[in-house]
Amino acid sequence: MKYTIFAFFLLMSSTLGAQSNLPSLSGLDSGWNTISTEGVCSAGTPYQFYAKSSVASDNLLIFFNGGGACWFGQACDLGEQPNIHSPFADMDSNNPALSGGIFDLENGENPFADYNMVFIPYCTGDVHIGAGERIYTYENEMGEEVKYTAHHNGYENSMTVLNWVYENFSSLRSVVITGSSAGAIGSSFYSGMVAEQYSNIPVILIADAAGGYGSPLMPITHRAWNTASILPDWIDYAGETNETISFEDFYIASANHSPNLTIAQYNAAEDETQKMFTQVIGDAPGSFSLPQRILTNYQEIESSVDDFYSYTAGGEFHTILRDKIFYRYEVEGVRFVDWVTSLVNGEQVRDISCVKEATGCNDAPE
Repeated sequence: MKYTIFAFFLLMSSTLGAQSNLPSLSGLDSGWNTISTEGVCSAGTPYQFYAKSSVASDNLLIFFNGGGACWFGQACDLGEQPNIHSPFADMDSNNPALSGGIFDLENGENPFADYNMVFIPYCTGDVHIGAGERIYTYENEMGEEVKYTAHHNGYENSMTVLNWVYENFSSLRSVVITGSSAGAIGSSFYSGMVAEQYSNIPVILIADAAGGYGSPLMPITHRAWNTASILPDWIDYAGETNETISFEDFYIASANHSPNLTIAQYNAAEDETQKMFTQVIGDAPGSFSLPQRILTNYQEIESSVDDFYSYTAGGEFHTILRDKIFYRYEVEGVRFVDWVTSLVNGEQVRDISCVKEATGCNDAPE
């Protein structure tokens, strides 16, 4: 009986979001392809993703894009302020052809230049993990009660893309799953699932700029997105609720569930965007040290998994993977591009940390 229930869960997990009408890999054009889905963004507009195949490589990069978040009515409602999330899948910021960094395919130092790539846009306000529709009620500036429906469809959209990946990339040598900002959180959540799917090859997670969210007020976001309802049936998630789950749990559960998964993070010590979002959540300005919070989160992950690597830059700059600084920034004599290249090539890397005394440590990367 237990086996039957578990098998049913696996079947439901693997088929959720599956669409039979999506184009196959063999039917794609060269370069980036836009693939429309039946999914929706936060305001109910259509969802799409991007894919690029490569005949020169049997490696795959899966990238979860970032773009803010919303967990209360005014932030999700496009007609109100603060508007702190990207609401449309077809925005320029969701187009890999318009991005730099690891998407600069002409740069000879790009370790992913010849990879197959799948780019997962972000438009649901839920760091890619929302369980579905949420109706918010709030009072506007005129004192009127407003009801707003936000489609926190991140989980179903992501599973649609991942199921397409599983169907079209059956023979690979390695997978790198990564994401920036909100996408860093999403990529950490899905990395264990991807590693489970490709259990016979190395899978590497590189999460970019989301390691400082350790506020005790974080459950407000999980309640809005109903995160607990989409957690896999893994031992590391046993008993977790919207009140107890943390973003660090995603790394721990993914790494412990899939021994072929290597996990790593990048953060800037004084990241202004991470500070801003913790203040919107409810932390008072100056009530916490972001570098200390990042360090504490690193230590929580390290205490529970065998291998975890981190690269901590100085300054306030938010995200690095989509920017030209990917090739320029250096701490302790180690350029970030070289650190990433070594990591994805299976070579030994060490933790890199910007300390106050280091030259240029408190400057934003240029």
